[in-house]
Amino acid sequence: MIRHLHIENYALIEHLDMDFHPGFSVITGETGAGKSIIIGAIGLLLGQRADSRSIKTDAKRCVVEATFDLAHDALDDFFKENDLDFDGSECIIRRELTSAGKSRAFINDTPASLAQLKELGEQLLDVHSQHKNLLLGKEDFQLSVLDIVANHQELLNTYKTEYKEYRQLENQLKEALEEAKNGKEDEDYLRFQVNQLADANLKEGEQQELEEESETLEHAEDIKSSLYTAANNLQSSTDGADVLGLLKQSLSEIQSISSVFSSAEELADRLDSCYIELKDIADELESQAEDVEYNPQRLEQVNERLSTIYTLQKKHGVETVEELLRIQEEMEEKLSRITHSDDFIEELQQQVNAQKEKVLALAKKLSQARLAAAKKVEKEMETRLLPLGMPNVQFKCSVLAIPSELTGTGYDQVQFLFNANKSGEPKPVSQIASGGEIARVMLSLKALIAGAVKLPTIIFDEIDTGVSGSIAEKMARIMKEMGDHERQVISITHLPQIAALGSHHYKVYKEETEDATLSHIIPLNEEQRIEEIACMLSGEKLTQAALDNAKTLLGK
Repeated sequence: MIRHLHIENYALIEHLDMDFHPGFSVITGETGAGKSIIIGAIGLLLGQRADSRSIKTDAKRCVVEATFDLAHDALDDFFKENDLDFDGSECIIRRELTSAGKSRAFINDTPASLAQLKELGEQLLDVHSQHKNLLLGKEDFQLSVLDIVANHQELLNTYKTEYKEYRQLENQLKEALEEAKNGKEDEDYLRFQVNQLADANLKEGEQQELEEESETLEHAEDIKSSLYTAANNLQSSTDGADVLGLLKQSLSEIQSISSVFSSAEELADRLDSCYIELKDIADELESQAEDVEYNPQRLEQVNERLSTIYTLQKKHGVETVEELLRIQEEMEEKLSRITHSDDFIEELQQQVNAQKEKVLALAKKLSQARLAAAKKVEKEMETRLLPLGMPNVQFKCSVLAIPSELTGTGYDQVQFLFNANKSGEPKPVSQIASGGEIARVMLSLKALIAGAVKLPTIIFDEIDTGVSGSIAEKMARIMKEMGDHERQVISITHLPQIAALGSHHYKVYKEETEDATLSHIIPLNEEQRIEEIACMLSGEKLTQAALDNAKTLLGK
């Protein structure tokens, strides 16, 4: 739950530091004082889109930071999976905006993405504002209520996994059918290409070997002449002073003085090594010279082979034989699929059918669980709405199973039906309920699912719209009851009956200065609280009767 909130240079707030407490708290203040600004700031911490226009005029940046107490919340897995520091008890979320439009987010001083903020925020906080009453008209919200009450998240996750596999198989089948259709038209040309590559009988590495051989054949005479010249220079010369002969003579001279000159033996060994190496080189030069032969016929064969390779490379837009071999393999596989497309499609169709049966079986289990949850919701909602000024309320959960219309959540279409009167048939709640009735329905739903979701903090932003008097008091008691079960419930309200039941009371007010209009929020002590509720009862003019009434509401 929120332990501390810090806001700096956001909209009309220059600086705000506020401690919050467990249980039921209320925030009051005149219209336009800045209550919605606080909700907007908290929204930034939940990963909502940032707008640089929200930064206070003339400020370079704004900061919103909240400290959450997570000692009783099992969120260790989130921090491990996202590699975020966590001491097991406290979490600090910070969002910074600059006037240049840049936004940064941090979780425990570690940079975080908006996706991470949203994921964490969904487990920490639920802000219910007036526009969220529109969720009553959204089928996915109504479905999610039943899923929460059914408490079958594991089954739902299994279904989603299998449904995803089913959709992937369906797409594969669709692609296979399309490929088969197009493939039949292109089969002849594809087969021609495959045969052309197969007839070429390509081998890895042959291009380099052929190019080297072509170079050698084209310069055979030059190579042969150079090799013979080098060999002759080592072994013979016209004047008899060949290199090997001179080296042999030098070796003999050094060996003759080895008995009288200590260094001669080492020098003789080195000369002997040189002689052996040069003799070997001379023999190799002669051997290779004899092997080199100018062969115009072989040169023509090599160049024709290279021409075939170059033509295929140009045609397929590649540069190596290895790439051509891969293309050949891919084409052969594609041709095989076309040739055996009927068998392949039949096999895929069987997989799709089998997977669909598996998905339908899971969807049936989900539907059965939802039907059971629907009865529970109907009973609970009528029980909760009865004391909220709806003695004859009818609340029904329509669960329509349409197996032919599988979706990512099953095949159920869910609709909440409502009628505040005994007579008449219930109709979709968003179509028939008044603003006040919708507010009571939403509060009752929130109270119903709050325990299952186990959200640490719930903020109600003017949930009391359209209600007053004793009904408002009963709504307040529901929120107080929610806050009494190790949960933090904060209600932003205009009604004194709700404000009076809060365990903690905060007031938002506006201050006009020479330079700007500023919003502030302060906790109220007992005396201030009596005056605030009295003002809510009587308006600007504070009367003794209003003060007495306020004390009565507060149980003083």
